[in-house]
Amino acid sequence: MARIHAAAFTQSRPWTEEEFAALLESPLIFASGDARSFALVRVIADEAELLTIATDPGSQRQGLARALMRYWQAQAQARGARTCFLEVAADNSPAIDLYHSEGFAPCGHRAGYYQRRNAAFVDAIVMQKELP
Repeated sequence: MARIHAAAFTQSRPWTEEEFAALLESPLIFASGDARSFALVRVIADEAELLTIATDPGSQRQGLARALMRYWQAQAQARGARTCFLEVAADNSPAIDLYHSEGFAPCGHRAGYYQRRNAAFVDAIVMQKELP
């Protein structure tokens, strides 16, 4: 996961192997995906949060992220989630388009949430979707 995350997140600091390992120790967190693409999700009570999703650049534009979006939501629902949340950088239009197409709608805003490698800060858009 750290390798894919580093390859996909070139504008901000990618997560380390240690960070992924620490997150995955929690029974509230699960991962979905394979060696090309993955999603990391936390379910608490009836809410799921997409912590991160990444696809290796060589495997992008093949529908992997879309398939993962649907899969992690089904897995979260099976764990009791009724509402899903995620945060996305306001300048990440491909991700925003994907999330909109999967039924997520903006519900909040976090000013200066993401720090870019050039020291600039980018706002986060918080998005939400109710599960059926």
